[in-house]
Amino acid sequence: MRTVLITKKLTQSQASLLFNADIAWVNYSAIEVKFNKKTELPKYIENAIITSKNAWLAIKEKTTINQAFVVGSKTENIVEEANISIIEKANNAKELADQIIKKHAEKSFTFLCGNKRRDELPILLQQHQIQFNEIEVYQTKLNPKEFQQEFDGVLFFSPSAVKSFFKLNKSRNEIAFCIGNTTAQEAKKYTSTIRVANQPTIENVIVQVVKEFKINK
Repeated sequence: MRTVLITKKLTQSQASLLFNADIAWVNYSAIEVKFNKKTELPKYIENAIITSKNAWLAIKEKTTINQAFVVGSKTENIVEEANISIIEKANNAKELADQIIKKHAEKSFTFLCGNKRRDELPILLQQHQIQFNEIEVYQTKLNPKEFQQEFDGVLFFSPSAVKSFFKLNKSRNEIAFCIGNTTAQEAKKYTSTIRVANQPTIENVIVQVVKEFKINK
């Protein structure tokens, strides 16, 4: 039986995808997220840039947002549930920045982010003189743990999770299954065997795992 390490906790329905494929798994929270409770937010935000689910969860009851520009289907879904109009959505921050530059350069934005946010989006907006105010609303902390067990694959859902895992572990020829290209770029620093999900969702990462090990039984 194949065994994989999953660097975040899965829901029951997500775990069932592995169970039904006869794949064993170990759960491990590679990162810890803490919301910044003392962060001062404006009472009203006209155009919010939300690049992660955690950014939304950190601010959802603290401000009123008119319209949002989001990254990822999970973020899109929970923001839509709050009846906020989503103007643009993208698979990653660079793609979202490109959409803003092409279609919304006249607007000003509030970028709600974490302490380990990547640089692509703010750099691109700055280069094109697009006004934005950056507010750090949560912190991501690494939670490194050493494993003696060898795994056939490790599932990564963020660059921070990759850094956390490889802080105390070396590659042992496992396959790194990554939720997107940004996470895969970080994984390439530690291993050469990488698979990237077709869509940036947890479920699709698991689908890639099932496909890989079904083919290579």
